[in-house]
Formats: sequence, C-alpha cells, structure tokens
Amino acid sequence: MRIDALILAAGSGTRFGSALPKQFLPLAGVAILQRSVAAFAAHPRIRRVVVVGDAAAIRQHCPDVVGLPVVAGGATRQASARAGLEALAEDAPDAVLIHDAARPLVPTHVIDSVCKALAEGAEAVIPALPVTDTLKAVRAGVVERTVPREGLHRVQTPQGFRYDAILAAHRTVRASDCTDDAGLAEAAGFTVRLVAGAEENLKVTTREDLARAEALLLGRFLPRVGTGFDVHRFSPGRPLMLCGVAVPHPLGLAGHSDADVGIHALCDAIYGALGEGDIGTAFPPSDARWRDADSAMFLRHAADRVAARGGKILHADVTLICERPKIAPHAAAMRNRLAELMGIEAASVSVKATTTEGLGFTGRGEGIAAQAVATVLLP
Repeated sequence: MRIDALILAAGSGTRFGSALPKQFLPLAGVAILQRSVAAFAAHPRIRRVVVVGDAAAIRQHCPDVVGLPVVAGGATRQASARAGLEALAEDAPDAVLIHDAARPLVPTHVIDSVCKALAEGAEAVIPALPVTDTLKAVRAGVVERTVPREGLHRVQTPQGFRYDAILAAHRTVRASDCTDDAGLAEAAGFTVRLVAGAEENLKVTTREDLARAEALLLGRFLPRVGTGFDVHRFSPGRPLMLCGVAVPHPLGLAGHSDADVGIHALCDAIYGALGEGDIGTAFPPSDARWRDADSAMFLRHAADRVAARGGKILHADVTLICERPKIAPHAAAMRNRLAELMGIEAASVSVKATTTEGLGFTGRGEGIAAQAVATVLLP
C-alpha cells in the first residue's frame, strides 16, 4: 500500500504566546517541526512526506526540512489539510496520514498501528486514549454537572484515511466546526476505527507542554562526557582570540588557524563526547583552507554534529590556563559567544581561568593552555 504523510505546520500558535510559531521552537535543540517530520521520513511504510506551511519560514527555521515538498497552508486547519491533499493528487497514494506538526514525539508503534489498520481495509483510523479523569461541565467557574467518561477518548494524530475518500470529503462536506480530519470523515459517513495512541504523543499547545515534551525526550537520552586539552605558544603580530572574543594583548597565539585555544579545547571535548576523533580529524592542519580560519566555524561544526546525531549539548566548561592576560574581565563575553556558537543558553556555559603559580611554560608567559569538558545527550 502506498501511504503518504501530510505534516500540518501552517498554524500561528497564538495560544502558545510566542512571537515565533511553536512548530519552529526548539525541542532539545531541534525544531518541533523537524522532529515531527523525521518520525515519518524514517518510517519504512511511508512513501512520501509533504509539509503544509509557510515555505519561507520553514527554510529559515528548519533547513533540514527544505528538501521535502512544501505546500502553502490555508486560513484554517481544514483548509490546510485540503491544500495538502490536493497537492498529492498528481501522484496519488492509496492512503494518507495527516499529522499535526505540534506532536513531535509520535512513537513508531503508533504510526505502525494506523498503517496496519489501513492495510487491513479500514476507511479511517485514529489513535486515541481512553479518558481516565473525572470530567466536569463548568460555567463561569461553577460546576454544573459531572460528565460520564465511559466511552470517551482523547484523540491524537496521525489520522489515516483512504486517500480518495478523504479528498472527496474535503471537497464536498461543509462542516466548519471540525477540529480534526476524523470529524470531517464522520460528517461524510465514514466508519472511523480506533487504535491505541500513546501518552508521549502529546500536542505542544502551551509552554508547560513544551517542558513536558522536553522532559520525555531527554528521558530517552544517555549523557556522554568528553574532555579536551590544547596549547598554543605566544606569537607577535597576531590578534589574541580566546573563546571567540578578541582580547587586548601585545601578543597573539601561534597556530594554523586563529589559534583560539579555548575553542579548540572545547571542540575536542564535544568531538570526544561524540566519539568522532578531534578537531584535527575534522579540520586537518595540513589543509590550507584552514589557514588563519576563524575558529568559530570549528565550534559551529562540532555543535552541528551533535544536532545531526539527534543530540543536545547540555553543558560546556572551559578553563584557560595563563598568567596573562587577565580573563575575568572578558569571561562573560566569552560565555555568551560560546553559547551563541553552540546554540545553547549562556547559563549552560562556564568560562574560568587559573594560573600555574609561575611554573611551567604558562608560568613563564610562553603561551596559553586550555582544558574543556562537554556534556552531551545522545539518543
């Protein structure tokens, strides 16, 4: 059976209260939309994934989604779903799954269950969970009555349908009060089958939902810790770059790149946590392309490698070892710059300094050393 997936990402997310639509907000370092798309793109029963939303915004906030077809959404969820369905018509599937981008943790087994029911002949399939809480009907803050919960279910997505049938329903049924595609299917007279949903398949509607989703997601991760150490000798005629910040000093550091010893140690810590070698593996000093290069690109690359593995940089700690210059006046700027390059909060970055009490090459003022520790969460 040829099954396509539509990811609905055209909403403005006004209930969330963010200037940026919620589907583009980061969830453990990866955009919510990107996580939703990945769940279907990686599924063996899904032939094609199409995103419904603003193409320009998707290009800006979810560059990894750009390679997929994007269809402009409509003013309502129903209009967006129809736009996506119409876009599939030229190479029509046998069935289609329609999924809210705001459900980024949809488990593989839920997608499996919906696809299986469709393959067994179901006309429409929705994942759902039985209501277990007591329900009250309330008006003006006062309980009017208790609502029986027997037979009530909380409905999720993806919702699956025979393609021709759901497209015809969108074209013919006039039902403006449908909050999901199953409602439209019911109005069209479909028999809608239920399969088991999952508690983790929550919809991110509020900031509390986002925090809960992140806690669930990070619960699937394992912490990895890497360490890095680097040394560069002083050299005249070069600017002194430390942790991405130009520090006033009579001497710079010698090296093939800009010799930012703090960033180099931190890169090695991140690569170490990933088990991907060191900075020389990714950027060989024998390669002329990296001569005098801004080390910021090295740190961005290390952070991108974490994201590519589906992980998150949890914390970074850098210690600069030198007699001069004094680091304390620049530490805050260094923290902010490192955080910016890694795409994490400045509160998750530490930059500090120590001396060797006049001992060794740093004590003699011959250069600067740095050591770093990075904590990374990986699935």
